[in-house]
Amino acid sequence: MALSRALVGVKRVIDYAVQIRVRPDKLGVVTEGVKHSMNPFDEIAVEEAVRMKEAGKLEEIVAVSCGPKQAQETIRTALAMGCDRGIHVVVEGAEYEKLQPLAVAKIFQAIATEEKPELIVLGKQAIDDDSNQTAQMLAGLMDWSQGTFASGVTPEDGHLQVSREIDGGIETIKVKLPSVISADLRLNEPRYATLPNIMKAKKKKIDQKTPGDLGVDIAPRLETLKVEPPPERQGGARVADVDELIAKLKADGSL
Repeated sequence: MALSRALVGVKRVIDYAVQIRVRPDKLGVVTEGVKHSMNPFDEIAVEEAVRMKEAGKLEEIVAVSCGPKQAQETIRTALAMGCDRGIHVVVEGAEYEKLQPLAVAKIFQAIATEEKPELIVLGKQAIDDDSNQTAQMLAGLMDWSQGTFASGVTPEDGHLQVSREIDGGIETIKVKLPSVISADLRLNEPRYATLPNIMKAKKKKIDQKTPGDLGVDIAPRLETLKVEPPPERQGGARVADVDELIAKLKADGSL
């Protein structure tokens, strides 16, 4: 029996190929005039949901994104990949810059209360903040089962069989529905949206909401004190033999 509905999170992030620059105030990174795209792990989440729908295991996919008006572009990409409709939770300016995983989890909880999905699929983390927290927090708030770092998802009667990547290899678990799944890198390879589907996506519905509409307080719990780029890598040096290498290591205090 097919699941009735799934929510899929799609976050707008700085494109992975962009060279990140720290702002002069050292409280964040430069985002103005920088190419953005869908978080790569969220692309994997969308692809998995679409594959489930194509296999007859899922009836409807709703793409959800929190952010400024440009986040609608990210939702349109998800719609072009195969999602049915979108929900844009408008968060702009300083509020968006300080939006944290707990607030996002609460937003998804509120939307799930309205939409009644049986499955929520998120990328395991966003490549901008690398928090890897939203899926776990959401499962806790909803009191749902969770399958994190998923590299394989197989729907069964009232359950999901999830293969998840752990330090020692692959762990296979069975989780009860409803459930929250976080997609890992090897779950699938996302498709490219075709031109006809991009055109069709322009006609698909995107609802707009605000955190206030959902009754969610998005005030940050954490404060960013300072953001710094990593130290520049020092150049290497050639040594004539092992004795010279050991002498240099001792001089540097490494031995």
